[in-house]
Formats: sequence, structure tokens, C-alpha cells
Amino acid sequence: MKYLSIIGSTGSIGKQTLDIVKVHPDELTVSALAAGSKNLQDFKEQILEFKPDLISLPTAENLASLKEIMTADQLKGIGCLCGEAGLVAVAEHPQSTVLVTAVVGFLGVTPTLSAIKKGKIIALANKETMVAAGHLVISQAKQYKAAIVPVDSEHSAIFQSLTDSIMRGRTQDEVAKILLTGSGGPFRTWSMEAMKSATISDALKHPNWSMGAKITIDSATLMNKGLEIIEARWLFDISADKIEVVIHPQSILHSAVEFVDGSIVGQMGVPDMRLPIHYALFYPGRVHSSRVPRLSLTDLKELTFEKPDPVRFRCLGLAQAAAGEDDTSACVLNAANEIAVDSFLNGEIKFLEIAETLERVLDEHKPIKLPALEDILECDKWARNQARIVMAARA
Repeated sequence: MKYLSIIGSTGSIGKQTLDIVKVHPDELTVSALAAGSKNLQDFKEQILEFKPDLISLPTAENLASLKEIMTADQLKGIGCLCGEAGLVAVAEHPQSTVLVTAVVGFLGVTPTLSAIKKGKIIALANKETMVAAGHLVISQAKQYKAAIVPVDSEHSAIFQSLTDSIMRGRTQDEVAKILLTGSGGPFRTWSMEAMKSATISDALKHPNWSMGAKITIDSATLMNKGLEIIEARWLFDISADKIEVVIHPQSILHSAVEFVDGSIVGQMGVPDMRLPIHYALFYPGRVHSSRVPRLSLTDLKELTFEKPDPVRFRCLGLAQAAAGEDDTSACVLNAANEIAVDSFLNGEIKFLEIAETLERVLDEHKPIKLPALEDILECDKWARNQARIVMAARA
């Protein structure tokens, strides 16, 4: 039996994780859940169905609202916490052996580091943790013997393709490059002129994946590929110049590795997050599941690949540059992006102004080499404030 803690249980990844737990009751059980503030009814249903020992919500007000829609008997014996302390408690739950980090954004950094110090398996669906604090995550994972198993479909594909090299400690010697695939998002074929007037609705129409709003906008700007370059750099101990983004509109080949002998090994599957989630939950074994959809090769009509356009998708270039540095540039890029994307979703800036904002913030940042956690937290705070200043000046 594997005992799970899930932070971000009412989001897309969290719900799909619980969907897998449902069909494997003899192998998976839930010890602790943390959710956001927007889906309290869903959280209530999760609590009733999975009966965790501990729950957490962002604020005391959220917790009070939950208690208004649940009876005392329904919450009997369940620890109820809130805020960052609650997230950390869920991540560190003494019974849990696996932490699923399904929250979006910088919020995942502190609880993930806390779980690592407890030697847990981290099923990592929060790329921002690796982007902002990758060197700390990797060094502490080695120190505390915690395993990090990526849940992002691309990094799961790379992880699976590299398993043999990782187990033998030969990654650096054997890998020529990582081929990081992406669909190209909703604006893959749009001109720059058309993108100037792209609406929120346009940007949220992802061609292949059903995801939360923030990551869907990141897919539209190709920032998600940029963040994934930074994440892959740390996860697989490989230099950023050995990571190549390849646009693959069908989203069937989830990523691949080219080895020094010329072999390319990749992982294929339908565009459905339940497969990488399932792999991470049962790692290092493989278990059949009725919840994971199957790919039929004979149903495929074509697989195509193309290079990304750095002119139309400036965010990708900004992230590629940050990926090559051992400083706070990636942390600042991530923080400014979260603020800019939120502003776009609120109708406060135009689509192309997301990249413009990030560029301005990075220009004004003074990077700190090999930052400590305190430096990362401070730079994250600075970048969010600076992004707001930049956008306000433009208005």
C-alpha cells in the first residue's frame, strides 16, 4: 500500500490522481489533502470519499466556509489546517510515502522541500518548484535520499527514456540531447499581427490538452516549454544547450532522448495526463489500470515535427537564456510570468504584453549566483512587485 499526500487536490492533476486512486483501493490510499479556495464543494466530496487524516485550505476563512457545508461528524477525526503551515503539514504527513505536488506556481516550493527532508517520493507536477529552486531541490533530494518522479508528460517521457542511463549513473556520458516536444499551443499558425489582438478565449483554446487556465496561457506563449527546459536541466543533470524544443502538433510523442550513438528513444501515448500520473504513483513498477487510455498506432494518420518560432514566441527565448544560468534569473522569470499571466486573464494587458513585461523585469534584475532559499523567496517577491510596476507604467 502506498499512502499519498496531495497538494492541489481540486485542480486538474489532483482530480486525475484521485481518479486513479479510486480504481486501485488495494494499492493506493489518501492520507492528506490540500486544496485551493475556489472549489470547496469538490473538496467536500473528496474528503467524504477518500477520508484523509489531514486537510488544508489557503485561509482560515476558507476553512470556516468548508465547515459551513460539512457537518461536525463528517469532519470528525480529521485535522484541519490552513495557510503555508497547512501545506507543509500535508506534505510532511508521517504516514504518507508519496507527495503529489499538483499546485500551480511558486506555492509548491516550500512544501516540496519539506517533504524532501522527510525522504518521501515526490510525484512532481509543479514545474515552478524546479524552475525557481532547482539546485536546492536536487541537492536536498540527494542529501535526504528522496526520489523525484516527474508528472509533467514531457518530463515523465524523458525520465522513462533515460531510466537505464539514470540507474547506471551514465546520463552525462550517454546523452547527446533531450528533445522536448510541445504542441505549439493555440497560436502555432497565427501571424504576429493576429496575435496582437488575441483574446483570452483564443488563448484558452488548447488544441490537445485540458488544463488549468494558467498553464494553458503558458502553452499559448510557449512559456511552458521554456519552464520545462529549466526543469529538465535540473531534473536530468544536463546543460541547457543540450535541450532542444520541438513542436509536435499531435502530442503523441511526449518527448525523447537522443543518445551519443545516434539512437533516439522516446515515449508515446495519447494526450492524457493520467498516464504520467499513473507511472509516478506506481514507480518503480508498472501496473495495469482501467483508467489509463491506450494508444493505437494503426489509428495514427501522421506525426509531424517543426522548429518553434522565436520571433512570435519571445517567452521561449527568455526562458532558454535563464536556463543556462546558475542564479535567480529563472526564479524572477517565473514570478513575473505568474503576475503577467494573471493580469492577462483579468483583461488588464494584451497577450503579447506578457513577454514584454517579462523582458523588462529581467532587464532590471540583478541576479544572485547560487541563491539560498531566502534569496529565492526575496527575488520572487521582488519580481512580482516589479512586474506590477512595469504593467502599471505601460497603462
